[in-house]
Amino acid sequence: MKKTLMSLAAASILAAGAVNAADYKLTVPHVTSTDGYNHQSLLVFKNFVESRSNGQIEVDIYPSGQLCSNAKECIAGVQAGMFDYFQTTIPELGNFWQPVGAFDLPYMLPNDRVAECVYDNEQFLGDVRSELLKRAPNVRLMAVSNSGGWRNIATTKKQVKSPDDVKGLKLRTVPAKVQQELVKELGGAPTPIAWPEVYTALSTGMVDGTKNGIVDIIMNKFHESLGYMILDGHGYMGGAWVFNDKKFKSFPDDLKRVVIDGIAAQNQYLRSYPKHKEYTAYEEFKKAAGVIYNPSAAEKEAFKVASAPVKASFLQSAGAEGQKWLERFESEIKTCEAKIQADYNIQFN
Repeated sequence: MKKTLMSLAAASILAAGAVNAADYKLTVPHVTSTDGYNHQSLLVFKNFVESRSNGQIEVDIYPSGQLCSNAKECIAGVQAGMFDYFQTTIPELGNFWQPVGAFDLPYMLPNDRVAECVYDNEQFLGDVRSELLKRAPNVRLMAVSNSGGWRNIATTKKQVKSPDDVKGLKLRTVPAKVQQELVKELGGAPTPIAWPEVYTALSTGMVDGTKNGIVDIIMNKFHESLGYMILDGHGYMGGAWVFNDKKFKSFPDDLKRVVIDGIAAQNQYLRSYPKHKEYTAYEEFKKAAGVIYNPSAAEKEAFKVASAPVKASFLQSAGAEGQKWLERFESEIKTCEAKIQADYNIQFN
């Protein structure tokens, strides 16, 4: 009798384990450290998805390049079905479908409210998703979040206040054509340098500055070499989160909702992070004797005018489809600006 009861108990435990085992496992790599906002945001996603799915979905996060060392490798893994979810950039998506590069053109998005309004428009994002899936099968765009704030020009020895001040400066850029052309049009020398090597490049004088957000600058101790920053806000650092399309479509509708809602919760974290961290980051920059210059509207316009050839170059290479999507992007921006102005008008009354 005792043996029978023990056997039944063991069988019950095994059955319970089978019931509680996750029906779906998500493999999520990233190439930054566990201290960074991408990893922290993925913990938000993991907690939300695992709890709201009642354990049906399990999220395994692999930080610091454990499974893939760069965006190209990671996206290839998503396409092949080795990985399920990954954060890349707009320029990286442009390697699959060039017109998406319109979203990374300088001085297009004026502020966070407009940027978030544009990228929260599911009709717009859905159309972009469809176009990307045609060119990059199995790479499903889920959301465009923020990735560390706004790109600004930061320099080691020379204060930049106008486009003329950039002339002759070697500025570190990402290996994206648009960002390199921006530096060229301002009269500087673009110098693509891998992210892990930026600290050394600044400290040794290999470059005269970089184009990054203040949060990333402080987090990576670039302020130990940088002395000046102009808040020109030339780029909204949009993080494009992509999902394995086959895996997403394998979920029943109720779990698709959980994943979508989990990404929305993660996006809230990512958008709030730089806003939350900016104040202390700017203070840290100033404590290190850094000087921050906030340009006037007229001075910002001078940078926008000087960078106009970047847009012309993009249109020349992207053709009619690129122009179509640039116009669509500009239309979305104007619609959001009008919506926000209408909200202002209500508040002003």
